[in-house]
Amino acid sequence: MAGDRSNVQASSPLEMKGLGPLDQKIVMAKRCGHEGVVAGTRAAVLATIASAVPTLASVRMSPWAKRNLNPTAQALIVSLVAGSAYFIVADKTVLATARKNSFQHWQP
Repeated sequence: MAGDRSNVQASSPLEMKGLGPLDQKIVMAKRCGHEGVVAGTRAAVLATIASAVPTLASVRMSPWAKRNLNPTAQALIVSLVAGSAYFIVADKTVLATARKNSFQHWQP
């Protein structure tokens, strides 16, 4: 019976009692996605700081940068680095978490 979920037992602390296999997969996918968002946000914040400091310092000290990097170019440099860091780290985190969970629940 697809609707009857009263006799489903949790075999792992990550699984919720009373959920079917599809519901468990949905919960795990949401958890993987959330971990990816958190890790990506942390990476984006660090990348913003790490790229903004040298970019702004070079504009103040280097004559070439002062002439050629207007505020739009500076913002573009910082935002590209932050966006790249976010997506790379979030993707790697989601894949690593999914891989870990798939090996954890795999039974031969």
